[in-house]
Amino acid sequence: PHGLIGARIAYLTLHKGVHYRVDELMDEAIAFMEGAGATVIEIDEISKVDLGDPAFQVLLYEFKQGLNEYFTALGDNAPVKSLEELIEVTFADEIEMQYFDHELLKMAEEKGDLNSEEYLDALEEVLLNSRAGGIDRVMDRYNLDAIIAPSGNPAGETDLTNGDNFGQSSSRHAARAGYPNISVPMGFIDGLPVGLSIFGRAWSEPLLLEIAYSYEQGTEHRKAPEFLD
Repeated sequence: PHGLIGARIAYLTLHKGVHYRVDELMDEAIAFMEGAGATVIEIDEISKVDLGDPAFQVLLYEFKQGLNEYFTALGDNAPVKSLEELIEVTFADEIEMQYFDHELLKMAEEKGDLNSEEYLDALEEVLLNSRAGGIDRVMDRYNLDAIIAPSGNPAGETDLTNGDNFGQSSSRHAARAGYPNISVPMGFIDGLPVGLSIFGRAWSEPLLLEIAYSYEQGTEHRKAPEFLD
């Protein structure tokens, strides 16, 4: 695992404690990286600003724009031609609507286009505090090559009564900045995979791939999926 030799990596502990078995896998991942020659420190934040609401607004606007562009690209013979039509079809399905909440579709449809002042203001705040005020700030401060965190909680069964519980995901940090993020197998919980996310600053894909490849080849966690009883 030569890609880990001399690498400086930060473990984002913001998601620590969400699930003890994920924490155990993270401890094992860190121990492997350190044994392979990396230096691993801990950090507890990416940005000092809560980006929850502005990031959600950006998501709604871009979700609407992206879906409408996709439907348009399908051509005149597509069964659904817009987000508005998708909502009509979805909410007409009485069986599916018993179990799954699609309010996000309605919230996105109510938004304007990407020239809207609300969108542009939210986007500016998100990019500023996730890039220069976020990942770049942390990586410069600690002279980092990469940041690691669990990709998410263990996979769970669909709950048709109470709805799914997705817990926390570390993907949002890089996603908001538009920065690279790679997830590799970190281990298994009850036969289902748990991922390790490795992300960093803009244009750092070669370095992240080198680190991820070294970890993946050194641990060999990946195995072909199989059906469980």
